[in-house]
Amino acid sequence: MTAAVMFQGTGSDVGKSLIVAGLARAYTRRGLRVRPFKPQNMSNNAAVTADGGEIGRAQALQARACGLKPSVHMNPVLLKPQSEVGAQVVVQGRILGNAHAAEYHRLKPTLMPKVLESFERLRGEADLILVEGAGSPAEVNLRAGDIANMGFATAARLPVLLIGDIDRGGVIASIVGTQALLEPEECALLKGFIVNKFRGDLRLFDGGLMIIRDRTSLPSLGVVPYFEAARRLPAEDAVALSSYETRGGAAIRIAVPLLPRIANFDDLDPLRLEPDVAVDLVRPGRPLPQADLVLLPGSKATIADLAFLREQGWHIDIAAHVRRGGRVLGLCGGYQMLGRRIADPSGIEGPPGAIDGLALLDVETELTGDKTLVEVHGEDSAGIAVRGYEMHVGVTRGPATAHPMLTLTNGAAARAEGAVSPDGRVAGCYLHGLFGGDAFRHAFLAGLKPRAASGLLYEHEVESTLDALAEHLAAHLDLDRILAIARGS
Repeated sequence: MTAAVMFQGTGSDVGKSLIVAGLARAYTRRGLRVRPFKPQNMSNNAAVTADGGEIGRAQALQARACGLKPSVHMNPVLLKPQSEVGAQVVVQGRILGNAHAAEYHRLKPTLMPKVLESFERLRGEADLILVEGAGSPAEVNLRAGDIANMGFATAARLPVLLIGDIDRGGVIASIVGTQALLEPEECALLKGFIVNKFRGDLRLFDGGLMIIRDRTSLPSLGVVPYFEAARRLPAEDAVALSSYETRGGAAIRIAVPLLPRIANFDDLDPLRLEPDVAVDLVRPGRPLPQADLVLLPGSKATIADLAFLREQGWHIDIAAHVRRGGRVLGLCGGYQMLGRRIADPSGIEGPPGAIDGLALLDVETELTGDKTLVEVHGEDSAGIAVRGYEMHVGVTRGPATAHPMLTLTNGAAARAEGAVSPDGRVAGCYLHGLFGGDAFRHAFLAGLKPRAASGLLYEHEVESTLDALAEHLAAHLDLDRILAIARGS
């Protein structure tokens, strides 16, 4: 049998995704064929797979840690929130439909066969599978039909390691309390615990480890010090946005309105790592500050987010920015917002209807049922190479597309993509990952304000950070014991 172990958390954002990514790299470096797996994920930060599907961004990063291209089977159920009570349901990379929370609760049990099918496919090609839970198994009010935590662990007969976050406080209670809420057959699957995000002298928590062991009879697999370099890796979901800080004194300032359904915000990561760039995520209630660039990010609900942008008065700030000669860039949903009109006649995002755009580009968008999911490469108007992926519903047309921002191909004939205003100050396109290219990123930033290239090699930065994370975990976790648990020992 292929070795497998599941990592469940005492809550959301305790570091499950990061630990799985680091262990994936560590065990891959040992020569094992490792695969990541998350039965159910909820995130609007998604990645395109080679076969034209989509999965959570965290699983794409974990696949990269294994030296692999992402597969839809690494995250067979992806929920993409569109409102406070509803989400788009993606199964094995394809849209199944939209569901409100109560509807999805009833739907969950029917998805377990697909989840197990994907898991078995990975089992057939791996020596070790690292499984990540979602949220916490302590949410026992959601236990019926569960496919994300103990429901899956029970169905797949997997050992489980529990992760607690000491940085937020109450880690002893969270670990002990989680076990106390589980059923006896679920407790039998627990094989140990990990304390994550520790700051300070590790010896000061020796007493805490003894208390947890005495209360739960579970062994400690290690205490992981806080990994500061985690901010250099793509984040799983919008929870990470709360920790974004704006660098003071930077030469280039980029203002990004924080939309309620912001999607694929890892587009901002390469910009945030540039030493002379400050990315200011502007939260509701704040006006947009003066900046060199206003960047409108992707959105899972473009029409609703555009209405929210207007409610905040940000459209007035953007218009004033343009009048001052400022630059504006829209990515994916942000590109659609820059046009004259967005129509949703079939109710793809919500009730059928239409909304006026910001009218900064002479284009119009119609949302359609067909979703574009494709990896592409190409060049900008200056011939500088770009690459990334498209992930959107909708077709954008209009006079401004006669002046495209990019020329792209996915192996077929080259095609124009995006649009640029006549004065060159407003532009938009559907390409995610645009700023991951070092040459394009430098040229774009130099167009905002003259600068010398910083020397940042973004893809190398991600790889070296994954290596550092693997070494960090190897120094503080018992990797041999975790592997033995995965093998059933």
